[in-house]
Amino acid sequence: MDIVAVIAEGKIREAIARGELSNLAGSGRPLEIDDLSHVPEELRAGYIMLRNAGVLPEEMQLKKEIVTLQKLIDCCDEDTQRQCLETKLNQKILRFNMLMEGRRASAALSQYRGQLYRRLGG
Repeated sequence: MDIVAVIAEGKIREAIARGELSNLAGSGRPLEIDDLSHVPEELRAGYIMLRNAGVLPEEMQLKKEIVTLQKLIDCCDEDTQRQCLETKLNQKILRFNMLMEGRRASAALSQYRGQLYRRLGG
C-alpha cells in the first residue's frame, strides 16, 4: 500500500472512531455504480461533474425541447401561434437530426437506433 493510501485509511479510521461517519445519507445501502463504459476515460470526470450539476448533453436537451413543443402545439388554438411553434419545432428537429448524423454511429447504435428513438419519446 502506498503512503497516501495508508494516510487516508488512518484518517478514515479516526473519523469512524469519533463518530463523524455515522448517520450519513445512504448508510447501509449499496452504492449505485454508474456504467460509464460508453464515455471515453479522459472525459469521465467532466461527464460526472456536468451530470451532477444537472447539465444535459445537447441532444437530450433538444429532445426535451422537441417533446415540449409538440405538447404546446397539441394544446394551441391560435393558427399564428401554432405556426410559430411548428417553425421552432422544425428547427429543433433539424438540429437534433444534424447532431445525430454528425456523431459516428457504431454498429450497435445503427442497429438499435429505432428502439432508442422510441424509448426517448420520438
